[in-house]
Amino acid sequence: MDGLARRYVEVRRQTDRLAEPLSAEDCQAQSMPDASPTKWHLAHTAWFFETFVLEGPPLAASFDYLFNSYYEAVGPRHPRAARGLLTRPSLDQVRRYRQQVDERVLDRIERGLGDDLRARIVLGLHHEQQHQELILTDIKHLLGGHPDWPAYRRRVPATAAPPAAAAARGPALEWIARPGGVVEIGAAMPGESGEPFAFDNESPRHQALLRPYAIASRLVTCGEYRAFMNDGGYRRPELWLSDGWAEISAERRDRPLYWRDETLFTLDGERTLIDAEPVAHVSYYEADAYARWAGARLPTEVEWEAVAATVPIGAHDNLADSEAFHPRPVAADAAAHGGLSQVHGDVWEWTASAYLPYPGYRAAAGALGEYNGKFMSNQMVLRGGSCVTPGSHIRSSYRNFFPAGTRWQFSGIRLARDA
Repeated sequence: MDGLARRYVEVRRQTDRLAEPLSAEDCQAQSMPDASPTKWHLAHTAWFFETFVLEGPPLAASFDYLFNSYYEAVGPRHPRAARGLLTRPSLDQVRRYRQQVDERVLDRIERGLGDDLRARIVLGLHHEQQHQELILTDIKHLLGGHPDWPAYRRRVPATAAPPAAAAARGPALEWIARPGGVVEIGAAMPGESGEPFAFDNESPRHQALLRPYAIASRLVTCGEYRAFMNDGGYRRPELWLSDGWAEISAERRDRPLYWRDETLFTLDGERTLIDAEPVAHVSYYEADAYARWAGARLPTEVEWEAVAATVPIGAHDNLADSEAFHPRPVAADAAAHGGLSQVHGDVWEWTASAYLPYPGYRAAAGALGEYNGKFMSNQMVLRGGSCVTPGSHIRSSYRNFFPAGTRWQFSGIRLARDA
């Protein structure tokens, strides 16, 4: 089998595996406008390949309307906030649709591909991996809104936690000094010969000037965040950006998403809150307020990438491949890379950088040019991947982005400060 065909089969099967623990009812429901039903994710990722790779008449004429996400050049689409109302087609019909698309794509690969079509399939696979992550974050939000906090899967007893882990506080936070000067960040332009895959918003590679700074050796933990809460962090307006204070006041927020007093919700159900684990499901506003309380700040994305580029992605990282689907305390071998740990995986790390184009950025022509560029407004950059990000999908140049109030993603905090 062609290497690309093998990769295609692996990625598509993984998406199906993530949906296996769910009932048809689970796959249908939509918990909020920003989240999508699992059934919609299954259909949309197949629609992407049918639309941008395959030639010929559509398998179902209505699917262009039902499962288009935001591609204006393709045509009108069903409202995002109403995806949970799409009871038809059924889950079984969506699964058959995926099989039909798979058969046609694999046949197309077998017949031979030009460079453009091959690049579109590779893009489609990374697009699907993004939706694998969204399947998990969206179903967690759905189940986390249920009064019983039902598990996505059952691997540990409810409220259970290893005694040693529950008692641990984790290693002390250290500051890793970094020199100032000119650094290079970003990925090579898409399509450049021999370059590994990167999304267009990661390019072009360019120079940036840094002042000397220091970055935290690890992520902020649940125990440290509880200290912020106990010190009145959610009641002190001087710590908060204006929009953030308005948001937490309106929602009467006083803790991260999925926290109760001593427990939190995970994809394995309710569990004891472990102080040494990285805090997750906090907004940019919460991350920024915590950093101010701690006498620090959030790193810029340039500072973050300049450090991350020196840390290889490896088996020790808690990415989706580990199937933990929850942040873990610092590993025993954390000091192996210049004292830095948890750089890739566990939680997406909020940065102080707005999501904007790099110098010289140009969106691709046509519908695929809508993939990233048109969202470069009112969003903040996150880096590093999380415990639900596939390992083959992440890299130091990867730029994730969400509005500042977003909490349903596995988003957390790494501190920085001026030297």
